[in-house]
Amino acid sequence: MCGVHLLVNSTGKGGESIQAMMEACQHRGPDHSSWMEVSKGIYLAANRLKILDLRDQANQPVVNEEEEAYLSWNGFLYNYQELKNQLLMEGVVFKSTSDGEVLLMWLIRKGREGVQQLQGMYAFAFVHTKKNQVILGRDPLGVKSLYFTQQKGILGCSSEIRCLLRADLVPKKLHQEQFLPYFYLRHVLPGDTFIRGIQELLPGELKTWNLKGEPLDAREIPLGVPAPKPALTEKGFEEIMTDAVLKHFHADVPLGLILSGGADSTLLYHLWYRQTGQVLPTFTIGFQDAYRKKFRDADFAAKLVSSRKAFHQEVIISPEWFLETWPAYIRDLDQPVGDSASYLTWALARKAKESVKILASGAGADELFGGYNRHLAYKRYLQNPIFWNGVAAKFKRIPLVGNTFQRFLSGIHPSPQRTFMNFASLSVLPDSLANALEGRYSLGEQLFKNALEWDRTLYLVHDLLKIHDNACMAHGIEGRVPFLDWKVVDWSLRLGEKEARNAAPKFWVKSLLKREGLTGFARRKKFGFGLPIKEWLVEHAAFRNKVLSSVIDLGIQYQEMVPEEWRPLVQRPERYISSHFLLLFNLFVLSDWIKENQL
Repeated sequence: MCGVHLLVNSTGKGGESIQAMMEACQHRGPDHSSWMEVSKGIYLAANRLKILDLRDQANQPVVNEEEEAYLSWNGFLYNYQELKNQLLMEGVVFKSTSDGEVLLMWLIRKGREGVQQLQGMYAFAFVHTKKNQVILGRDPLGVKSLYFTQQKGILGCSSEIRCLLRADLVPKKLHQEQFLPYFYLRHVLPGDTFIRGIQELLPGELKTWNLKGEPLDAREIPLGVPAPKPALTEKGFEEIMTDAVLKHFHADVPLGLILSGGADSTLLYHLWYRQTGQVLPTFTIGFQDAYRKKFRDADFAAKLVSSRKAFHQEVIISPEWFLETWPAYIRDLDQPVGDSASYLTWALARKAKESVKILASGAGADELFGGYNRHLAYKRYLQNPIFWNGVAAKFKRIPLVGNTFQRFLSGIHPSPQRTFMNFASLSVLPDSLANALEGRYSLGEQLFKNALEWDRTLYLVHDLLKIHDNACMAHGIEGRVPFLDWKVVDWSLRLGEKEARNAAPKFWVKSLLKREGLTGFARRKKFGFGLPIKEWLVEHAAFRNKVLSSVIDLGIQYQEMVPEEWRPLVQRPERYISSHFLLLFNLFVLSDWIKENQL
């Protein structure tokens, strides 16, 4: 929705730096940009994408009438009407109908303690000069990002890393220790970035400094949803999903939907159309005829919209078009994530910006309701961990075992949490990385629920949400994720271990689809959202040469940072096309991003 920028700097160059940050982020807020010095040496700026209340009264930074409190923020508050009503009862007068002004007034009156009553996706920088406070906050689900740096008497924060670099707040130095997690997770460790000296606020973090930039306090924002809560029944699920769709599709500008024809996006479109009868623009990735049997999203999406009114557009991706647009994608990539879904989302947003300013997706449903193949594998393992540990010890290195079963056996570890961590990674984690991550894994008797929590807090936050936000905002589009409405997340968290483990993949989503007469979409095979990487590597010479040459370049330049087990791969990547094509693409992204940013 917007670009957020804060700078505490008493060196006298703050005005130049905050403007540089703001100018580097105009793609996030093409409708309006502004900066101000709110107090001596304290600067705030914002790039605004107008979504609610399109008038200038809703521009950012938002300032109260007394000019003692200031806000720059990015996001959307699901419950802003309820918060506004409470503030109106307390005598607050509003100048706009935006949720940004509601957030400012709420923070003024309720302070840090009131943040836990916010429900939404948000990242904000709030300055209260009278209270001597600078507060940075990020929503508990981590939908929106906020990066910060603190060194040499300077505190800076921004929605994107490139803004902090453009202002010369930190040396442009690659954080090479992040190579290890990137090889296995496709992203950096939580809270870190690929630039040394720049950190990311963790989901649910609320940090406070004084006006000199000295740290005062850090606390966690809980995921709190007030009662009453609907019963854990099919009717209850229908109620909260309908409410989520209507809230997340609310805006004063056109909204579109990434429609894969899978269960998640199909349900979102169906519920909207059922409740409103209004047509939504929909966007789907398609491939050339040779690949449509394996990548059938476009066919299912076309089938859905053929029975319901829609303004549907299919974006065809060929290897030639990919190679033509790849340089532009890499320029738009703020931080590398080795997931080809990032490029596909970028391509869809590139097309969607012609007609919409918001792009919703079905992200989050798989993590909440166990929709991935690794969840099925883990359920199988949990049926008899002792048995599977014995089988793995004897047979996981036998080459006659099929690839899928071999991967299943190779991931099994005496520790249940390590087993799922392996299932969720590109390959089995080395002990050093697993040990660094284990402290983030929930412990306790609810083993399958713990696994879902791992996916929700690691993979979803640092892969899917990161790429959705970056790819959409590169084209001045706000990304929304209705399945991560707080009430939907809370509903999933209230499900018991037995119920979650025994349920079929995404049981609640598919059950509702069947009730609505969409059984074919509920039963369709899950294809995954990604490029035909393996097929292109085998069949398209130009694509193969581009990817493999970048991987070799990375191996030459950063040989000492490549994990020992993967050094043969970066030296002779052509030998690993069949077995490790995902890792090859992962390294291709990193290599080209490093070159583009001259690191």
